[in-house]
Amino acid sequence: MTEPILLSQQLCFAFYRTHKAFNRFYAQALAPFKLTYAQYIVLLVLYEQGTLSVKELGENVGLDSGTLTPLLRRLEKDGWIQRQRNVYDERRLDIVLTKSAQAKKESLFSRVQGCAKVLDLPSADYQRMMTDVAMLANRVEQGTEKLADEAE
Repeated sequence: MTEPILLSQQLCFAFYRTHKAFNRFYAQALAPFKLTYAQYIVLLVLYEQGTLSVKELGENVGLDSGTLTPLLRRLEKDGWIQRQRNVYDERRLDIVLTKSAQAKKESLFSRVQGCAKVLDLPSADYQRMMTDVAMLANRVEQGTEKLADEAE
């Protein structure tokens, strides 16, 4: 007989609840900037790497162009980014941070770091969790590939 599957014992459900909690947490943290979490991670990549094509940006944040395009439109409308055709390749659409976005960088980072302190998570625990979650993500990706292979 197969063991019953209990929701409280599912690792995926623990991550689901944590994901929802992080969304609420970041909604509060980013509210003064009128940013969503998805917009915030796009800005983080642009602050870190500078100008990127839509394709490169999507690869960095794990979003397809169908999801990314409306998000970028909103960021542009709100003055965070500019979308411009690349001077060397007109097929390429580059995403550039505005001067306003650059000016808000310090206060945005300060706000998020201040909220992170609310979690009262020691650095060693944070690093351990980052390592464990990265390892789990790799295993889930490998497991997904195995299931796909079995389905063929």
